[in-house]
Amino acid sequence: MDISTGLGLAAGAVVLVTLILMGGELGMFLDAHAAIVIFGGSFAATLIRFPLSCIFHGVPLGMKFAFTLRRMGARELVEELAGLAEIARKSGPVGLEKVEVEDPFLAKGIRFVADGYDADFIRDNLERDRDNFLTHLDEGQKIYRAVGDCAPAFGMVGTLIGMVQMFANMTDPSKLGPYMAVALLATFYGAAVANLFCLPIADKLHLKLIDEEINRTLIIDGILMIRDAKSPTLVREMLLAYLPEKHRHVGEEAELAPA
Repeated sequence: MDISTGLGLAAGAVVLVTLILMGGELGMFLDAHAAIVIFGGSFAATLIRFPLSCIFHGVPLGMKFAFTLRRMGARELVEELAGLAEIARKSGPVGLEKVEVEDPFLAKGIRFVADGYDADFIRDNLERDRDNFLTHLDEGQKIYRAVGDCAPAFGMVGTLIGMVQMFANMTDPSKLGPYMAVALLATFYGAAVANLFCLPIADKLHLKLIDEEINRTLIIDGILMIRDAKSPTLVREMLLAYLPEKHRHVGEEAELAPA
């Protein structure tokens, strides 16, 4: 689990609740009209912006990857692929049939090599799989960003509606307070939903999309080199180019360190 996402949301919720309780009661900030204009309006605008299929794919996938970490990082993938190249060099592609790996995308590529598929088929299939996954993940981050853009705008709409209602009832002082509260709560809901949840989730998904693109491309290149029976050393050196410079020699420094 990506603990930073959960911690950030929990910390933000604690801050808001603490500030609310310091000056009143939580019930003062609960209003159905403000919730309807924010959540209903944002949902309606999102439906207009995106096809229904994108919402069905993007929202669950985005939520899943916002709260989960990849099982293997780029450095671990390089070492894993180098180890697989060593197995393939000693036992041939058949030796990969008994190998178990955690990453489903990597496991799929290993299966293709073990079954003796053509290199062009492996590349086309894995690249198509990668591109479809990245497309859905990109849809997810765009949807969350769209909701984050809509929420403050609909908060302003709710504020304007509340002010119209307030001015229309100036003759009844008892209604001025509730209508003003509705107006202000709509803005509060919109700002909170956008800046505490939707926009941070969209940014997190954008970063994870970049990581997934690098890691899956790394896997494709590694699988193809294993398919071509490249040496483990060559596989490792070629794939290390995907890593930032400061991460390329971590393993070497550990090996050279005194016991």
